[in-house]
Amino acid sequence: MTTGARSAEQVSPSLACRGLRVSIAGRLLVDRLDLDIGSGSMLGVLGRNGSGKTTTLHTLAGLHPPSAGQVELCGESVAGLPRRRVARRLGLMLQHQEDPFPSTVLETAMAGRHPHIDMWRWESQADLETARQALGEVGLGGLEDRMVDTLSGGERRRLSLATLLAQTPDVYLLDEPTNHLDPAYERKVMGRLRQLADAGRSVAASMHDVNLASRFCDRCLLLFGDGSWREGPTGEILTEETLSRLYRIRMHRIEWQDESLFFTA
Repeated sequence: MTTGARSAEQVSPSLACRGLRVSIAGRLLVDRLDLDIGSGSMLGVLGRNGSGKTTTLHTLAGLHPPSAGQVELCGESVAGLPRRRVARRLGLMLQHQEDPFPSTVLETAMAGRHPHIDMWRWESQADLETARQALGEVGLGGLEDRMVDTLSGGERRRLSLATLLAQTPDVYLLDEPTNHLDPAYERKVMGRLRQLADAGRSVAASMHDVNLASRFCDRCLLLFGDGSWREGPTGEILTEETLSRLYRIRMHRIEWQDESLFFTA
């Protein structure tokens, strides 16, 4: 894997947690998680429905308070950083996106630039070009003036990714980024995230497709929903045994064209 040149601050793990305990509604989901998501790394977060994938990502982003432990962004505690400063370094793509107000595709993508625009300053031409480029990267070029409520589910999902790309953070957290996407766009989106990691960004994405994780992620975090977890290199973590335990269904693996493919039977 090749990575782009990064500053000394970014060579160390961009996002890390130590002894992290994640709970919601009195239920312990993740216990004593130690995790480093370094520059140039792409982490796949896998688990059953309700196992804590979304809540863990929100905790890493500083939106959900941990029951114990600490999250650090570029060596600083997320809890102690101003939210604008966090947003300049870390971006989160939510699993569900609400659109309470009418807006165009371009206006929505421009929301990703807001952390970089000082108070009382209008968007610059450079901001507009960054947003337009992000739309082009996800196949929405030419739809800038479309109203968001006219988009299909897959187009709206790609717009969420474009908004995150326009934000240009160092750390990308994505909650089921391939939701509502057809197979071609699943591959394109995951390929773009892999490119971001190879360029030196830190990427973590929750997903349900084990084969996408196997192909694109260099590390995986498995959440079992009872506090236990496993994390490590993808080739070591994604096995028939661990996946069968994770999903509570028998998983099988075959090798095809130098790739591991998993399926149920």
